[in-house]
Amino acid sequence: MVTVRAPATSANLGSGFDVFGVALSRPADVITVERADRTTIEVTGVGAQYIPEDPDSNTVGAVVDALDAPARIHIDKGVRPASGLGSSAASAAGAAVALNELYDRGLSRHELVPVAAEGEAVVSGVAHSDNVAPSILGGFTVTAADGTTAVDADVPLVVCLPDVAVSTRDARRVVPETASMDDLVATVGNAATLAVGMCRSDPDLVGSGMCDPVVTPERARLITGYDDVREAAFDAGATGVTVSGAGPAIIAACHDDRRQAIAASMLDAFAAAGIEARAYQTKIGRGATILEE
Repeated sequence: MVTVRAPATSANLGSGFDVFGVALSRPADVITVERADRTTIEVTGVGAQYIPEDPDSNTVGAVVDALDAPARIHIDKGVRPASGLGSSAASAAGAAVALNELYDRGLSRHELVPVAAEGEAVVSGVAHSDNVAPSILGGFTVTAADGTTAVDADVPLVVCLPDVAVSTRDARRVVPETASMDDLVATVGNAATLAVGMCRSDPDLVGSGMCDPVVTPERARLITGYDDVREAAFDAGATGVTVSGAGPAIIAACHDDRRQAIAASMLDAFAAAGIEARAYQTKIGRGATILEE
């Protein structure tokens, strides 16, 4: 038996659409695997009732097939589905790490990223790595055509998750197909600023680099109360605010002493819009961790 804790993640971070991602110190999924002749999946935890246990429909089933590693699999969900926090990626990443260990496949963490990405294709239709990469590798990740780069970073974050759902497929439908040259230049500059900020663990640079004039405005329209929540976070001291992944979670970068005030302000803003929400005072954390064998 192998048990793995796989962290929630935030992809895009505004300016890094389909490229940037970070592992979050909380919340997380816990995946336990045992050798078996055929694969079975049991799901418990938050939102478990919405997650299929049929291996052909669950992200983990694709990982099992890719590694040729049938198992009895239990997924204890700490990351809510349709949250913008990489819920499906956490399960796929945790299963990839656990099954690689259980069957002694000998793959490196970087080699497991495309394996876990196959699981993402089950949910979104495309094998994206921007969530599975940080969930496996930890830290801040940059995913390009030739692979993924990961760096450790120490940046405090607040994630506010409203009690509404935005599907990844719906969020991808609103992404513009073209961008102006001015918007392209601005986005590249912001992404470069954010990356430097991550390398320096500088919340001010990270926050200023989150600004994105192309994708985020379109996705923000899917989140009731977004503008007010964003303004409340800035008023409380956030250095940057954007949609986490496909949403509806909203992520704010900040200095450590402002996390509590920012979390409270974001919750109050959602409440004023008539929406219940939960806030996580978190930070950039480790990748998938083996808990027991």
